[in-house]
Amino acid sequence: MSQSQVQTDEKKQHFDDIYAAETPVPFKERILDALAYVSDDFNRQTFDRLILPWVQEKTRGGTPVNFLDLCACFGNTTMATLYGMDYQAIRDNWRDTEACTTIDGTRRFPAHTTAIDISGNALAYGKSAGLYDATIEADLNAPSAETRQAVDKAMREAQVIISTAALVYLEPDAVQKLVDAFARGPGEGYMLVNFLNPFALDKTDDTKRRLLEQLDFVGSMASRHRRLSALEQENYPGEEWALLEIWVLKRKG
Repeated sequence: MSQSQVQTDEKKQHFDDIYAAETPVPFKERILDALAYVSDDFNRQTFDRLILPWVQEKTRGGTPVNFLDLCACFGNTTMATLYGMDYQAIRDNWRDTEACTTIDGTRRFPAHTTAIDISGNALAYGKSAGLYDATIEADLNAPSAETRQAVDKAMREAQVIISTAALVYLEPDAVQKLVDAFARGPGEGYMLVNFLNPFALDKTDDTKRRLLEQLDFVGSMASRHRRLSALEQENYPGEEWALLEIWVLKRKG
């Protein structure tokens, strides 16, 4: 997710130019490669343990689930969870501007994919590559009335939502509106979200409380996220890795 219009933690490294790029190759080179961004392996493991069995049963007859990548950026976590691709496979798929134009994998279950993000370029890439069937370009901290309606509808209709390493950039009120919309949706639905450490811990606690007020907790996993940048290691002496707490929640009832 681009940080140019979102709330940021000044102790955390930001990559505005990468998120505005037209392809994911700079993301691959400067984040996946340079910082060993391995967290999607753990996102996939958690998804497979706590969500995939339900999805496979739900889609057994061929009816797709509504799959939503919230703050999707270029779609690496969609590649991990929907396509089952690991860290190395994603890196290889994004090795250059030619290879990244298509996804070297197949969807593991029928899905209609929607991506929401602030970066129009990232969304355009994801749609052209076939990752996303629909996109909503939105500054979730300050959406227009029309965009807010579109986001609310997508959240309510979603049956599976992934939002990884992104909620930290949203204002508490924006998080509340998104959670409320998903909670109002009909039928069973699951959400996989990430919390980062050591960044914005008070904000993380607030987000957790909001989620637990509206949704049922299913399970969790702790993992590595990526290596800290040089700036972050200066701000957090003695730390080498950003860590990740992965939660899965579901609609109540």
